[in-house]
Amino acid sequence: MSRAEEAARRVELAAGAERAESRAAQVLIDKFVADALKAGLKPVPLRATLYSGQSVKTDKSGWYLRRNKSLAIGEDGSYYVLTVPGGLAERLRGVKLSPTPPPLIVGKGGRDGETGDLAEFLARVLAG
Repeated sequence: MSRAEEAARRVELAAGAERAESRAAQVLIDKFVADALKAGLKPVPLRATLYSGQSVKTDKSGWYLRRNKSLAIGEDGSYYVLTVPGGLAERLRGVKLSPTPPPLIVGKGGRDGETGDLAEFLARVLAG
C-alpha cells in the first residue's frame, strides 16, 4: 500500500469515527429536546456572535449549552455553533444558522476552558 493510499485510509477511518460520534451525540440531543419540552423549558430566540464581536439575531430558537452562549441546541434538535462570519449586512438582518455535526465532547481541542461531555452540558441545561 502506498503512502497516499495509507493517508486516504486514515482520513476515511477518522471520518467514519466522527460520523459514529455524531450519531451517538444526536441520540443524546434528541432525548434532551424531548425532556426539555416535557419539563416546560421554553426555547429562546438564539443570538450569534460575529467574528468581529457583535451580537446578531438568528433564524433559530433553542437552548444555550455554554455560559458564553457560543453553542446551542435548536428546538429542532440541531447543534449550532454560534460564532459566525459576517459584516454589516448580517448585523442589520441577522444570520441563518446551519447545523453542525454534534460532538460527544463539547469544546474538544478548544482553549476557552469550558469543555466536557455533551451529556453533562445537556443535564446542566435541564437542571436550570
